[in-house]
Amino acid sequence: MTIPKLHYISEGNTPEEHLENIQNACTSGVELVQLCLKQTSEKTILKIAKAARDITAHFQTRLIINTHYKVAKTVKADGVHLERSDTSATIARIHLYTWQMIGGTANSLQDCETLLAEEVDYINLGPFRSVKKENAPTLGIHGYSAIMEALNTATPIIGFGGIKTEDVKSILATGISGIGVSEEITKSFDCIKTFNQLLSASSTDELRHTFE
Repeated sequence: MTIPKLHYISEGNTPEEHLENIQNACTSGVELVQLCLKQTSEKTILKIAKAARDITAHFQTRLIINTHYKVAKTVKADGVHLERSDTSATIARIHLYTWQMIGGTANSLQDCETLLAEEVDYINLGPFRSVKKENAPTLGIHGYSAIMEALNTATPIIGFGGIKTEDVKSILATGISGIGVSEEITKSFDCIKTFNQLLSASSTDELRHTFE
């Protein structure tokens, strides 16, 4: 299973704004969207997830639901992303379709090892730099290098947390395979093109890599 190298982690002041931003991100060529609604009832999340599924399906963009694996199953999203305080991937997998992927958030080598033992499909490792939504220690390039060196895994590791276009080259040099971006993309959807070029993450590249 190949995972796109650029993930848009949705943002917005209201659930509707999240949808609007997802639509803009898909229009601008992002290949994977994570619906990340916090402090919202499961009923609202289900409603928004259904609408997000319609948008992403139209653009053939993959949709991951943050935390709510039952919602991910109901709307037949491409998978679920579990935060460090969520249920384990082992438990979530029981409730999902076999084809749905599971990602998890890590902030340390130990977190990564735990997730790899649970056989997640990818890991979001961060935050890269200090961001208001994350209260975990920032890792930066040195943190990424140390963890990647110790890990030695084929599972895709996706950097996240305040990443800007100028960070991409040095992040990839640590062995990290992709990035999750929220704020930078929400500010300007045009930067998706730049991120994709930097990651050389066009869908044709990905397909070529898969079928070679």
